[in-house]
Amino acid sequence: MLSGFKTFIMRGNVVDLAVAVIIGAAFTGIVTSLTEDVIMPFIGWLIGDADFSSYYILLGDVPAGMNATNYAALKEAGVAMIGYGALVTAAVNFLIVAFIIYLVIKALKKAVREKEVVEAEAAEIALLREIRDELRAGRTGASTSH
Repeated sequence: MLSGFKTFIMRGNVVDLAVAVIIGAAFTGIVTSLTEDVIMPFIGWLIGDADFSSYYILLGDVPAGMNATNYAALKEAGVAMIGYGALVTAAVNFLIVAFIIYLVIKALKKAVREKEVVEAEAAEIALLREIRDELRAGRTGASTSH
Protein backbone atom coordinates (compact mmCIF):
# COMPACT_ATOMS: atom_id res chain seq x y z
CA MET A 1 0.00 0.00 0.00
CA LEU A 2 2.83 2.39 0.85
CA SER A 3 4.64 1.63 -2.42
CA GLY A 4 1.44 2.29 -4.37
CA PHE A 5 1.09 5.65 -2.62
CA LYS A 6 4.73 6.45 -3.37
CA THR A 7 4.18 5.60 -7.05
CA PHE A 8 1.09 7.82 -7.11
CA ILE A 9 2.89 10.75 -5.48
CA MET A 10 5.93 10.48 -7.74
CA ARG A 11 3.90 10.68 -10.93
CA GLY A 12 4.75 13.78 -12.90
CA ASN A 13 1.23 15.19 -12.91
CA VAL A 14 0.92 15.06 -9.11
CA VAL A 15 4.25 16.83 -8.66
CA ASP A 16 3.27 19.37 -11.33
CA LEU A 17 -0.01 19.98 -9.53
CA ALA A 18 1.78 20.53 -6.23
CA VAL A 19 4.13 23.03 -7.85
CA ALA A 20 1.16 24.79 -9.49
CA VAL A 21 -0.63 25.11 -6.16
CA ILE A 22 2.46 26.62 -4.51
CA ILE A 23 3.03 29.05 -7.37
CA GLY A 24 -0.68 29.86 -7.43
CA ALA A 25 -0.61 30.76 -3.74
CA ALA A 26 2.35 33.07 -4.29
CA PHE A 27 0.66 34.53 -7.37
CA THR A 28 -2.49 35.21 -5.35
CA GLY A 29 -0.45 37.36 -2.99
CA ILE A 30 0.92 39.36 -5.90
CA VAL A 31 -2.51 39.86 -7.46
CA THR A 32 -4.04 40.79 -4.12
CA SER A 33 -1.34 43.39 -3.57
CA LEU A 34 -1.71 44.70 -7.12
CA THR A 35 -5.45 45.02 -6.66
CA GLU A 36 -5.52 46.42 -3.13
CA ASP A 37 -2.40 48.61 -3.32
CA VAL A 38 -2.46 49.85 -6.92
CA ILE A 39 -5.68 49.32 -8.86
CA MET A 40 -8.37 49.88 -6.23
CA PRO A 41 -6.76 53.06 -4.83
CA PHE A 42 -6.56 54.38 -8.39
CA ILE A 43 -10.24 53.55 -8.99
CA GLY A 44 -11.05 55.12 -5.62
CA TRP A 45 -9.11 58.23 -6.59
CA LEU A 46 -11.02 58.44 -9.88
CA ILE A 47 -14.38 58.31 -8.11
CA GLY A 48 -13.25 60.51 -5.22
CA ASP A 49 -12.54 58.09 -2.37
CA ALA A 50 -9.15 56.57 -1.61
CA ASP A 51 -10.47 53.53 0.30
CA PHE A 52 -12.83 51.70 -2.04
CA SER A 53 -12.98 48.53 0.08
CA SER A 54 -14.87 50.36 2.84
CA TYR A 55 -17.95 51.10 0.73
CA TYR A 56 -21.03 49.65 2.36
CA ILE A 57 -24.77 50.02 2.81
CA LEU A 58 -26.11 50.01 6.37
CA LEU A 59 -29.01 47.66 6.94
CA GLY A 60 -29.34 48.09 10.69
CA ASP A 61 -28.89 50.68 13.37
CA VAL A 62 -25.46 51.89 14.39
CA PRO A 63 -24.81 51.34 18.11
CA ALA A 64 -24.74 54.51 20.19
CA GLY A 65 -21.34 56.16 20.33
CA MET A 66 -19.98 54.40 17.21
CA ASN A 67 -18.64 56.18 14.18
CA ALA A 68 -21.01 55.31 11.32
CA THR A 69 -18.24 55.78 8.75
CA ASN A 70 -15.76 53.24 10.17
CA TYR A 71 -16.50 50.09 8.16
CA ALA A 72 -14.08 47.84 10.04
CA ALA A 73 -15.45 48.87 13.47
CA LEU A 74 -19.05 48.46 12.32
CA LYS A 75 -18.27 45.03 10.90
CA GLU A 76 -16.52 43.99 14.11
CA ALA A 77 -19.51 45.19 16.13
CA GLY A 78 -21.78 42.99 14.02
CA VAL A 79 -23.82 45.79 12.46
CA ALA A 80 -25.94 44.51 9.58
CA MET A 81 -24.57 45.93 6.34
CA ILE A 82 -23.68 45.05 2.79
CA GLY A 83 -19.98 45.56 2.10
CA TYR A 84 -20.17 46.00 -1.66
CA GLY A 85 -16.73 47.61 -1.83
CA ALA A 86 -15.13 44.34 -0.69
CA LEU A 87 -17.18 42.49 -3.32
CA VAL A 88 -16.01 44.86 -6.04
CA THR A 89 -12.41 44.40 -4.89
CA ALA A 90 -12.82 40.60 -5.02
CA ALA A 91 -14.38 40.85 -8.49
CA VAL A 92 -11.48 42.97 -9.74
CA ASN A 93 -9.05 40.42 -8.23
CA PHE A 94 -10.85 37.65 -10.11
CA LEU A 95 -10.81 39.55 -13.40
CA ILE A 96 -7.11 40.28 -13.07
CA VAL A 97 -6.28 36.63 -12.32
CA ALA A 98 -8.53 35.41 -15.14
CA PHE A 99 -6.97 37.84 -17.61
CA ILE A 100 -3.41 36.91 -16.63
CA ILE A 101 -4.23 33.20 -16.88
CA TYR A 102 -5.76 33.86 -20.30
CA LEU A 103 -2.55 35.60 -21.43
CA VAL A 104 -0.36 32.79 -20.08
CA ILE A 105 -2.43 30.08 -21.76
CA LYS A 106 -2.52 32.06 -25.01
CA ALA A 107 1.29 32.39 -24.92
CA LEU A 108 1.72 28.68 -24.13
CA LYS A 109 -0.58 27.67 -26.99
CA LYS A 110 1.34 29.94 -29.36
CA ALA A 111 4.65 28.43 -28.23
CA VAL A 112 3.30 24.89 -28.69
CA ARG A 113 1.96 25.76 -32.17
CA GLU A 114 5.31 27.28 -33.15
CA LYS A 115 7.14 24.20 -31.88
CA GLU A 116 4.77 21.93 -33.83
CA VAL A 117 5.34 23.98 -37.00
CA VAL A 118 9.12 23.76 -36.57
CA GLU A 119 8.90 20.01 -35.95
CA ALA A 120 6.60 19.53 -38.96
CA GLU A 121 8.96 21.55 -41.16
CA ALA A 122 11.93 19.52 -39.93
CA ALA A 123 10.06 16.27 -40.66
CA GLU A 124 9.12 17.54 -44.11
CA ILE A 125 12.71 18.51 -44.85
CA ALA A 126 13.91 15.09 -43.70
CA LEU A 127 11.32 13.40 -45.92
CA LEU A 128 12.29 15.54 -48.91
CA ARG A 129 15.95 14.67 -48.34
CA GLU A 130 15.06 10.97 -48.27
CA ILE A 131 13.13 11.34 -51.52
CA ARG A 132 16.05 13.24 -53.08
CA ASP A 133 18.50 10.57 -51.95
CA GLU A 134 16.27 7.80 -53.32
CA LEU A 135 15.94 9.60 -56.62
CA ARG A 136 19.70 10.08 -56.80
CA ALA A 137 20.28 6.44 -55.94
CA GLY A 138 17.71 5.40 -58.58
CA ARG A 139 19.27 7.65 -61.20
CA THR A 140 22.76 6.39 -60.38
CA GLY A 141 21.55 2.79 -60.53
CA ALA A 142 19.68 3.41 -63.80
CA SER A 143 22.69 5.01 -65.47
CA THR A 144 24.95 2.05 -64.61
CA SER A 145 22.54 -0.48 -66.09
CA HIS A 146 22.59 1.11 -69.58
